[in-house]
Amino acid sequence: MKNLTDTDKAYIAGFLDGDGSIISQIVKSKDYRFGFYIRLSITFIQKTDKNWFLNNLKDQLKFGTLRDRNDGFSEYVIVSSGPVEFLLIQLLPYLKIKRRLALHVLKIIESKRNINNNKLLFIEACSLVDETISMTYSKKRSITKEVVVKYLDSNNIQ
Repeated sequence: MKNLTDTDKAYIAGFLDGDGSIISQIVKSKDYRFGFYIRLSITFIQKTDKNWFLNNLKDQLKFGTLRDRNDGFSEYVIVSSGPVEFLLIQLLPYLKIKRRLALHVLKIIESKRNINNNKLLFIEACSLVDETISMTYSKKRSITKEVVVKYLDSNNIQ
């Protein structure tokens, strides 16, 4: 990413603003101390006949995965706090529509750094994830901070 010009970054930011998503989710997983984890991702979507563009983007950014979906679209997904943070910081000066969301996701990343097995800090981070609902078109969100709190209380997780 360091080899990208300001013009490249502006173009990618525009693409993210238009045909991309910045996603924060609380995901259930028994492999994690609190039974859930916070997943952050950036997704770019394009018709499959234009997936060469997503391939080029992946080659430029050097991280993430590309897949062809069954609905005629391809998606390039970047998952994990490190790559998401790096990309958002690079694109932030150029984002317009998703700037507020990007800043909020950077706040979530900072919050995640401080959790260190602290239940209350994890719940606070989940609250930050919930706040992104008002900044996105999320329709399927079923796991919220309240679900996490109920799970932690019912399983007596400290």
